[in-house]
Amino acid sequence: MSLDRRALAARIAQDIPEGSYVNLGIGAPTLISDYLPEGAEIILHTENGMLGMGPQPKPGEIDPDLINAGKIPVTELPGAAYFHHADSFAMMRGGHLDFCVLGAFQVSQHGDLANWSTGEPGAIPAVGGAMDLAIGAKQVYVMTDLLTKKGESKLVAECGYPLTGVRCVTRVYTDRAVFDVTPEGFAVIETFDTTVDELSSLTGLTLVDRTSIPEEA
Repeated sequence: MSLDRRALAARIAQDIPEGSYVNLGIGAPTLISDYLPEGAEIILHTENGMLGMGPQPKPGEIDPDLINAGKIPVTELPGAAYFHHADSFAMMRGGHLDFCVLGAFQVSQHGDLANWSTGEPGAIPAVGGAMDLAIGAKQVYVMTDLLTKKGESKLVAECGYPLTGVRCVTRVYTDRAVFDVTPEGFAVIETFDTTVDELSSLTGLTLVDRTSIPEEA
């Protein structure tokens, strides 16, 4: 049984340490804000100009002036700050974010990321700040389904779509497993009701099995 998006968001939230400055990409990654440990000092950044973003508001508590980069209503935490869009991008490009979590169309075994265009005729390119985050964040996590709706793997030997960033991805969280990007290719560090052999068959890649090796604290 694969994880649904909320369960995957909760899993990713476990790996964001205290004191981190984090950008959550548009779409599914924004769900992570709902699962960060209560009381932990994790500062969420949104590229439209805010530090100290909180979880999504409860019904009836929406402030129409308080949105993230995906135009989704959010909340503010005590000490939240607002600033110009250009200053926000300077934070992203200047290496001031510890983590970002982005969606993806494809991730190569070298850590290349393609998440802004499929190149299909009529498709609307939507790069946003992803290129800046991909090269600026100290660690880039990807949150995505392992397979497309057509059953094709999003983990590939080489990206076939226009690249967002080159050799920038640190870790990929999917509905089937968690993968680290290593010099040897994708390393499976955790599975969700599947096996490394099954993942190799689904992706068509030779995978490194690290599921029995405990992660460093």
